[in-house]
Amino acid sequence: MIVLHILAYVVEAYVIVLIGRALLSWLPARPGTLLFRVVRALDAITEPVLRPIRRILPPIRAGGMGIDLSIIVVVIVAELVVIPLLRG
Repeated sequence: MIVLHILAYVVEAYVIVLIGRALLSWLPARPGTLLFRVVRALDAITEPVLRPIRRILPPIRAGGMGIDLSIIVVVIVAELVVIPLLRG
């Protein structure tokens, strides 16, 4: 029981990291700054999970930008996993 709750909290923490990565992607991160190091750390933590999703669902072109839906997909799947863990 307690192991399931711990696993749920780990998944929720990962969701927060994903949201942080998405939010920080809007800010300019210059090499050598603290923000750059944080962004690189978040990329290193999240990219192994996001890359396979991106292969299936590439970013959608909107004007001159690409909208990365992989983060949204991973957050939704993570939340669908967490709900039964917390009920169990």
